[in-house]
Amino acid sequence: MCGIVGYVGSSKKSANSEGEKRAVRVVLGGLRRLEYRGYDSAGIAVLAGSGISSRKRAGKLANLELLLDSDPLPAAAVGIGHTRWATHGSPTDANAHPHLADNGGLAVIHNGIIENCGPLRGRLIDGGHEFLSETDTEVAAALLAENYRRAAESPANGDALAVAMRRTCAQLEGSFTILAVHREHPGLIVAARRNSPLVVGRGDGENFLGSDVSGFIDFTRRAVELGQDQVVSLTADEVVITDFRGEPAAGTEFTVDWDAAAATKDGYPSFMAKEIQEQPEAVRRTLQGRLDTDGSLSLGQLGISDQTLAGIRKIIIVACGTASYGGQIAKYAIERWCRIPVEVDFAHEFRYRSPLLDDRTLVVAISQSGETMDTLMAVRYAREQGATVLAICNTVGATIPRESDGVLYTHAGPEVAVASTKAFLTQVTAGLLLALHLARLRKSGPPLEISAAARELSRIPEKIRLVLTTEDQIAALAESMAGERAVLFIGRHVGHPVAMEGALKLKELAYIHAEGFAAGELKHGPIALIEPSQAVVVIVPSLAGSPILHAKMISTIQEIKARGGRVIALVEEGDDVTGAWADALLTVPSTIPLLAPLLTTIPLQLFAAHLAGAKGLDIDQPRNLAKSVTVE
Repeated sequence: MCGIVGYVGSSKKSANSEGEKRAVRVVLGGLRRLEYRGYDSAGIAVLAGSGISSRKRAGKLANLELLLDSDPLPAAAVGIGHTRWATHGSPTDANAHPHLADNGGLAVIHNGIIENCGPLRGRLIDGGHEFLSETDTEVAAALLAENYRRAAESPANGDALAVAMRRTCAQLEGSFTILAVHREHPGLIVAARRNSPLVVGRGDGENFLGSDVSGFIDFTRRAVELGQDQVVSLTADEVVITDFRGEPAAGTEFTVDWDAAAATKDGYPSFMAKEIQEQPEAVRRTLQGRLDTDGSLSLGQLGISDQTLAGIRKIIIVACGTASYGGQIAKYAIERWCRIPVEVDFAHEFRYRSPLLDDRTLVVAISQSGETMDTLMAVRYAREQGATVLAICNTVGATIPRESDGVLYTHAGPEVAVASTKAFLTQVTAGLLLALHLARLRKSGPPLEISAAARELSRIPEKIRLVLTTEDQIAALAESMAGERAVLFIGRHVGHPVAMEGALKLKELAYIHAEGFAAGELKHGPIALIEPSQAVVVIVPSLAGSPILHAKMISTIQEIKARGGRVIALVEEGDDVTGAWADALLTVPSTIPLLAPLLTTIPLQLFAAHLAGAKGLDIDQPRNLAKSVTVE
């Protein structure tokens, strides 16, 4: 959700002509890189010789930049910045971060939700505090100020701000990342995290904080991921980490394996356009070192023993949104090749239905960021119940893989656009690799089919590249449909989750009502939606690989046409039957049916992006959405 950036440099670095505005430049640059997370207001505070100065504005970051042009901040060596995604209180200037307390001597920014802010707010009001916003963040700022005044009274508390932060965190319930600066502590940022991401960037005579590494990737690739319930005190030359009790602690150090250029548009009209084109390479990287062209497989670095995996009796996949559709595709492959029952749950519903788990249950948690709060809570619940947990994640060192028993990393690289494309395709790839691995361990399923699938999977990146060469045809179709008010998507077998993903992309990007259905369900109710000229996108099963399902889909298409519907059919090359019934035909290379989503998803991504572009909408940052949902 919210983007957070912190910077501490030396006063010498900030005093020269190059660096006199360095804190402001670093923080604003980090916020620009974090725009993809989704936000509705932005703000910045610096700690200079004159104390704390802050500026904030509702709306896009450009609004804050205009304010800074007309009312600049002073030169400073310390700065914190924030892009807010509204939870408590509407997106207004007053509700934007930072929030000040202690008579303007303390500035606080915050990501997450403080669940007990109501009673805390009431107590603070009774104590004489006057609130200027509707946010839970200002409650945390006021509580921190109260604890700071008490800590500062003791001569032994030279680290009064860190002491106050630990005491404050002990009183807060919920999920939070909090950054604070105080005028009595020049050259210092104190930050804390619980159930919300925070990363330290280590520089030379300067250090950084970010809700993810994008916030400081322009300056360093050396990073430290803070653990759960940790507090960090950051100066230009030192990083001191403790737990909430004040005991020394250590974060997880890692090196970022991509550079700043990977998070730029690189000449493309949008990040999403770039990321769609990067999918052949992203899938190739996810396969690299794991699957050879001859179909031989090696997944020895999962962190879960082969013996444990071979003994699994049930698998539950937990995920949200796009990732959950990737989980449904994995379900088809695992059940077919491994003969293990698989359930797919929305992570936010999982623990509330009291699922039956034991030590022979494998829970697979899928999350691009590794910080999705609903999925993290599901992971913790599963481990409490004794299940083994495997994470499928794109972000090294994130919370979900750290708290799981094992991890299968995808290698999509940074994904900036809010609507997922290459992250989704690499999640599907990882799910297929897991299915093949389990089949090998269990010696289950049809062996010739499994061997053929492994060899074919190694050829998929090139077939994805071929799908991308049809973009002009898809763009022309999308632009001709910019006036549509509703589009339906239907599919069978693995085409069903592809249909739901296609509908989700259209909803996210073009703000068009779209629904994805299992094609067989159409006549059980949704066919009532078919009226003359109603557009229906049909993901048609392979004529060669699934002839029975193909025949059933042709019957469904005929039912749609009989009611005046308009059919856009997505077919495999060599299908010379569907074209007789379709109003528009999109073609992908032939492949094994279980691998087809890696190809059929791509035209739907392009369709949604180009239709949104034809409507003049923001493709990378759709309204109301955030890239990483770090609150429940």
